[in-house]
Amino acid sequence: MPGAGGAGGVAAGALLGAGLFCAWWACWERAPRPARVPRRRVRRALDAAGLSSVPVAVFVPVCAAAGALGLLLAPALTGALVTAVPAAAAGALAPAALVCSRARRRRAERAQEWPDAVDALTSAVRAGAALPDAVCALAVRGPARLRPAFAAFATGYRTSGAFEVELAHLQDELADPVFDRLAAVLRMTRQVGGSDLGGTLRTLSGYLREDQRARGELLARQSWTVSAARLAAASPWLVLVLLATRPGALDAYDTGTGAAVLAGGAVATAVSYRVMVRLGRLPEARRVPR
Repeated sequence: MPGAGGAGGVAAGALLGAGLFCAWWACWERAPRPARVPRRRVRRALDAAGLSSVPVAVFVPVCAAAGALGLLLAPALTGALVTAVPAAAAGALAPAALVCSRARRRRAERAQEWPDAVDALTSAVRAGAALPDAVCALAVRGPARLRPAFAAFATGYRTSGAFEVELAHLQDELADPVFDRLAAVLRMTRQVGGSDLGGTLRTLSGYLREDQRARGELLARQSWTVSAARLAAASPWLVLVLLATRPGALDAYDTGTGAAVLAGGAVATAVSYRVMVRLGRLPEARRVPR
């Protein structure tokens, strides 16, 4: 009996200690665990492509399903098992390539309209409009492609009255480095004030026009080189696809030596294409963190 009472006292003490520890632990606010880097990259790519409503948890399974579809269809259509791995890789990478292409096209279209948007904002500020009202006015007077985003900002600001919170939401929706710089200027003016906002906006508009003009000239000069390099990288695989339409044409590759040849060609093509893209890529403006 005394032993049982001692054991009961130890258990009660342990429970009391655990309860006190849990109460002490609950008094401290833990910082949220940061998202993993690959997940953040996928989220930024989707936002830049205008697919903010698509969750990362949906996009990744779509890529996996496309890869599985290529893995199953390629051997069934060609009769060669060696084509399964390249088809699966191509299928898995196709959605990501479409998202990146859409993001680049969307960024290029918006880059042509940002100087007009900054000019409209400058005119509203010089006319004496308050800073939030000037930003809201872009929903009506701004470029057509940017009006829906600024209309959502205007609706949110009139509802909540929180300028910086709605500006952060607009920054996430646009996912554009140009607006990141503009948002930093607006946020600083809102917080500390300033009488030279109009001059700063005019300087930013002039810089954007000069950058757009120089970038257009460089892209025009290098477009034929990039197109030729892409054709050179794709031509061997186009020939392989044409051969796959003939029965028995891929039997030579359905061996260990043939698979090694295809794997070496795929690695050489991928490395050379990445080097070509890296060397010919123009420097992109990076987003400004909030």
